[in-house]
Amino acid sequence: MQKKRRRLFLAAAILWMAVIFLFSSRDGELSTQDSYRTGEIIGEMFVEGYKEWTPDRKLVFLKQIDHAVRKTAHFSEYALLAMFWFGAFLPALSQMFRLRPYGLSWFAAALYAVTDELHQLFVAERAGSPMDVGIDSLGAAAGLLAAFLLCLLLNHSVFRKSQPGIL
Repeated sequence: MQKKRRRLFLAAAILWMAVIFLFSSRDGELSTQDSYRTGEIIGEMFVEGYKEWTPDRKLVFLKQIDHAVRKTAHFSEYALLAMFWFGAFLPALSQMFRLRPYGLSWFAAALYAVTDELHQLFVAERAGSPMDVGIDSLGAAAGLLAAFLLCLLLNHSVFRKSQPGIL
């Protein structure tokens, strides 16, 4: 069962890396369109009256939130990548307190962030950014914190089910 779980997470990590690569392969104009589409969704969901705004007013809004949308995307995609790697590197839930799976997962995600930014140096209208590597790495750390908390929750739940009458 553990082997199957680890293979599933490994496949998810590799697939997610391919998704990141594809997004990074989009030229600057397409990348901006992607960010603006996300901004549109944010506007429609959270800004009262957004749908009635003029196209010019919407464009001003989209430009204002573009930086935050892009950096949040970086943070989030690497949080998820680190969580997938963690699932692949964690031998068993009982070993959640060992540092090795966390370190390997963070390193794999951070290393991929470096290669992704180098890749963007060769994409039209894109640039590689050390700041983005930092944001990606912080996202990976946050994803691993979330994975740790999830493991605590699962471990607690498993323990309580196996020890009836306790608490």
